[in-house]
Amino acid sequence: MAHPEKTPGPAVAAGAPKAPKKKAFTADSWEEARALIWTHRKRLGLGLLLMLINRLSGFVLPASTKYLMDDVVAKGHWDLLPKLAMAVGAAAIVDAVSSFANSQILGVAAQRAITDMRKDVEAHVMRLPIRYFDSTKSGVLISRIMTDAEGIRNLVGTGLVQLTGSILTAAIALGFLVYLNWRLTVITLVILVLFGGGMATAFKRLRPLFRERGQINAEVTGRLAESLGGVRIVKAYTAEKREEIVFAHGAHRLFRNVAQSLTGVSSIGAFSSLVIAAIGIAMMLVGGSAIRAGQMTIGDFFQYFAFTAMITVPVFQLANIGTQVSEAFAGLDRIREIRQMATEDQEDADRAPLADVQGEIAFEDVTFEYNPGVPVLKHV
Repeated sequence: MAHPEKTPGPAVAAGAPKAPKKKAFTADSWEEARALIWTHRKRLGLGLLLMLINRLSGFVLPASTKYLMDDVVAKGHWDLLPKLAMAVGAAAIVDAVSSFANSQILGVAAQRAITDMRKDVEAHVMRLPIRYFDSTKSGVLISRIMTDAEGIRNLVGTGLVQLTGSILTAAIALGFLVYLNWRLTVITLVILVLFGGGMATAFKRLRPLFRERGQINAEVTGRLAESLGGVRIVKAYTAEKREEIVFAHGAHRLFRNVAQSLTGVSSIGAFSSLVIAAIGIAMMLVGGSAIRAGQMTIGDFFQYFAFTAMITVPVFQLANIGTQVSEAFAGLDRIREIRQMATEDQEDADRAPLADVQGEIAFEDVTFEYNPGVPVLKHV
């Protein structure tokens, strides 16, 4: 007769102690992101081409300001005015068409990637061992499948392409600025480098908050789903107050996390405003002195101002898109964790086959547990 003793089971992620704080961008999340980008490389390549056309057409308007001020207004060549207007109008049409096409192409690619990711994660979760489901709330698994995959739209959608376009726009505009007035450009560049360092530090601190938010949201949603699904049991044991306290605790944890991340994002926005103001002050002082000394014309100054705007706009976009990309990497981290868990088929592959067995089995005083210290059966 068999007398099974306690059978320890492997620890499960949901019941394990909290892991130490992770780096801003882990190797696993980078690997997952590279795989996604490579899978959708054709659409992303087409999106990058359209983005290049879109950004180049956007330079027509700032470039035309010099000819408008120096040739049309100052010298009275009014015959150039219709030509300038037609050039700006044609560039605006190309800008609008390429922007619309880009959003359509990359939007479809992002939704397809999200769908494929959800299907893959769901298929993997369904093949995990039973012990994982015993210690993990269903709402947590739903969040892993549905919510975490949503963030990858910022990698294979318009987010990554916009980030690349912003960097490219800033680089081209910087070249024009160096040509127009290198002294003023050096000051502008120093300010932007300081801003870039501040953003890098902010994103490094924000990403763990976004990752923790997803985990807290999954825990709160999972507990709420189980409470509402088993509301009859809750009422039978008059446990409404306990569930209310548990939910309130989770909601406040989520609130504190959101408040911290909002503070960080708002700080980036405020810092961006200070950067724009500093660049404007430098333009007024240095640019005004250059005009007075005859080193720049009025048209040069207006053109410099327009190209400076081509840099400052991407600065704001980088602050916004960078936050979205951080959220995407946080979701990929969580997806990567669950996909690295061994399925039942993978565990069975390491086990020796069992030959045919004949006999009788009797259970007496059976105690069993999936996780150490949490018995499921007690002396049955």
